[in-house]
Amino acid sequence: MIVPPGRRERKKAATRQKIADTALRLFLERGYDAVGIREVAAEADVAVTTLFSHFASKEALVFEQDEDFEQRLIRAVTGRAPHEPLIPALRREIQALVRHCTADSAAPIWRMIDESPALREYEESMRLRHAESLATAITAEPDLPQTATACQTIARFVIDAYSLAREAADPETALDEIFRMIEAAWEVACPSRRARGTVPPGRTGAGQAVTSR
Repeated sequence: MIVPPGRRERKKAATRQKIADTALRLFLERGYDAVGIREVAAEADVAVTTLFSHFASKEALVFEQDEDFEQRLIRAVTGRAPHEPLIPALRREIQALVRHCTADSAAPIWRMIDESPALREYEESMRLRHAESLATAITAEPDLPQTATACQTIARFVIDAYSLAREAADPETALDEIFRMIEAAWEVACPSRRARGTVPPGRTGAGQAVTSR
């Protein structure tokens, strides 16, 4: 049973969201480099120490959903229905993330990120961290008996799929193509699945996901 957050947790979440919204508004209005941490804190009506209790750095203010995205990827692995194949579950989550990040409202934010070396570097480190967390989750699943190398490789492919599809002219088509390759790579790493009947010959989980959209 999911326990609803208490008053203290709700207040903390509201403060965090207020800081993030304020920072993003100021960054978009005046430019990322032109706005300092103290200005964000003052505009959000919080102390600088309060701001840093929610966000470890100025760059983190731009990626305020970082932790949520990471947890969603992990839940795509750990929260699968019994006997549900891994790759289609990951594809659905990546598809949802890509749709979120390619919405019209996100375009100014990505332009700001692309124009800032500090933000690009932060995003790269964030992607690597997400890949490591995803690989750990895959490795820990008892029904996915793979080597650590195979799990790390697939995790990197999945995270790269998000980046490539987000930047593609046609994100949906790009996802279809990329996940067909990811499914093929997973099949190479896990040939015993066919023997167990997990994937019918001549069909892949990615192909099934594509046709069921």
